[in-house]
Amino acid sequence: MRNDTAPEPPEFGIGELAARTGLPVKLVRHWSDLGIAPPAGRSPSGYRKYGPEAVARLDLARTLRELGLGLPEIRSVLDRERGLAETAAVHADALEARIRTLRLQQAVLRSAGRRGSTAEELRVLTELARMSAAEREETVRSFVTGALNGIDAPGYRGALLAAMPELPADPTAEQVDAWFELSSLVRDPAVSAGLRGMAAYAAEHSPSVYEEDQVREAERVTDFWVRTVSAALAQGLPADSPAADEVVAAVVAEWLPAQKGTPGADGSVPAADGTEARGLLLAQLEMASDPGVERYWQLTCLINGLPVRPGLAAAGEWLMTALRANPAPGALAARHEALYGSAPSQEGDVAEFLRPDRIVETCATVLGEVEKLVAGVGPDRFGDRTPCAGWDVRALLDHLVWENLMWTGLATGAPPEAGPEADHLGTDHVAAFREAAGKTLTAFRRPGLPEERFGPAPGWRMVEQLLIEMLVHGWDLARATGQPTGFAPGIAAAVLPSVREIYGSLPRTAGGSFAPEQRAPEHADGNDRLAAYLGRDVLRGMPLRVPPSG
Repeated sequence: MRNDTAPEPPEFGIGELAARTGLPVKLVRHWSDLGIAPPAGRSPSGYRKYGPEAVARLDLARTLRELGLGLPEIRSVLDRERGLAETAAVHADALEARIRTLRLQQAVLRSAGRRGSTAEELRVLTELARMSAAEREETVRSFVTGALNGIDAPGYRGALLAAMPELPADPTAEQVDAWFELSSLVRDPAVSAGLRGMAAYAAEHSPSVYEEDQVREAERVTDFWVRTVSAALAQGLPADSPAADEVVAAVVAEWLPAQKGTPGADGSVPAADGTEARGLLLAQLEMASDPGVERYWQLTCLINGLPVRPGLAAAGEWLMTALRANPAPGALAARHEALYGSAPSQEGDVAEFLRPDRIVETCATVLGEVEKLVAGVGPDRFGDRTPCAGWDVRALLDHLVWENLMWTGLATGAPPEAGPEADHLGTDHVAAFREAAGKTLTAFRRPGLPEERFGPAPGWRMVEQLLIEMLVHGWDLARATGQPTGFAPGIAAAVLPSVREIYGSLPRTAGGSFAPEQRAPEHADGNDRLAAYLGRDVLRGMPLRVPPSG
């Protein structure tokens, strides 16, 4: 006899249901109470009974829970209140945001460990990790708008806001470090003042709207002058020399066509290289030379994953000094030509030491004194600092040798094969100096050299230049190594008027050959007075700035 009655659906107790799903009984009971897997009924004794659908609901609930969904969301899916696809998509977005936060927190912790951060730095880094992208953007936007408040420079403002730093979802350690530095930078009133100064200049001189093509043209001109000036720096070309005029002219020729709509002092755009054009370029460079603002742009590029332009400080200082020393085409060269064409002074000791017929032997005396200083230096002092910032004792010794080789080359017409960056000392610095000085004196003692013309200058002026170099750098070496600095006080005192005449008009700014004149003691000897005039701190002997040879 056939039985067509449908079988009764299986009913499980809570223990059996837990066994079938692999979940703890306690968890099954909790989820059941929340309605995720409600019982199908109860036994006569009141125990919960579950049908086969409870197994499916618990399996899906476990899967969704492992993916991070909350229990209310899980129930809404199981009860068909929300579709599974919709819920998964929403949760995927939330999970992505959480992953970004975790990655940023990981990068922050690694940055803190690498930097050896203090508790305060770690607090700031943690604050950074907690901020949303919108909050980070608002921090910088507030800095920009605050700095530019009240200044009508929409073009400049637009350029700043178009390049807002945006920390990526998965930042590198360098980008986290950059943001940490930037978060401190935008709190610095000096940086805000620098940005405001540039905005004020832009309001007066720049277009009223932000234009990409003009930004690209400005970048192209900047690349040109940095490349050109860097080549001059590599050659050791002094910024405050007539030779720098050629570099200035090349930069002005490239820069002028990009100045449409950029009026000078009289309201017009300079038509050609000259005093007005060079003055306007110098004003632009001075306005744009704020190191804090430059660092702001470098950090912004780092954070945004863009190429970072190398710092412009060295090249900018050189070009500004060259513009100050050469305010008009040929101006400094004309001054030097007039100066070098004049006869030596006939006053007092100057006539005795610097007469054309005596100056070579005066130079020989100084070279002999400097050789004694060189011989008084052992290799154990090579790493000591000197009054020439950036040079240790070995570098200074090498420069003393190079100066002799260079002036010998000028006197003989045979420049040295190795340039100023080569090692000229070898293993015996005393022998290297003695040999170079001997060649110099041989070249200088050639009959007729003091009167012979070398460009605009007579030969005795060339000897005078080496004499000045040996006096001042000999003082540097003596001060650095604890030897007497007054090794030729009478000669130094005699040379000082000529030094004032030659270098008195040169700019004493960063990038120039000499730091500002320093105070010498009332009873200072000639060596100290010469050193103080050329920017040495003779009172303490502390380095100010490296004075390149000039």
